[in-house]
Amino acid sequence: MAHPKRKTSKTRRDKRRTHYKAVANQVSICQTTSEPHLRHRAYVVNGDLYYNGKVAIENYTSVAS
Repeated sequence: MAHPKRKTSKTRRDKRRTHYKAVANQVSICQTTSEPHLRHRAYVVNGDLYYNGKVAIENYTSVAS
C-alpha cells in the first residue's frame, strides 16, 4: 500500500480543497403565477402543479406527505 514520502502541508492541502464550496440555489419568479421557485423544477401553487409556467397537474396532492 502506498504511503506519502513527505507530509502534505496545510497550505497545499487547503489549496486542493478550494474548489469544494457551497453554491446558492437558482431561484426564479414564474411569469404566469409570480411565485418564486427553483429553476428546472416543478412547483405547487394553490393545489396545482406547475412546470415551465404551465399547469402540469390540476388538484395535485403530494405522494410523499
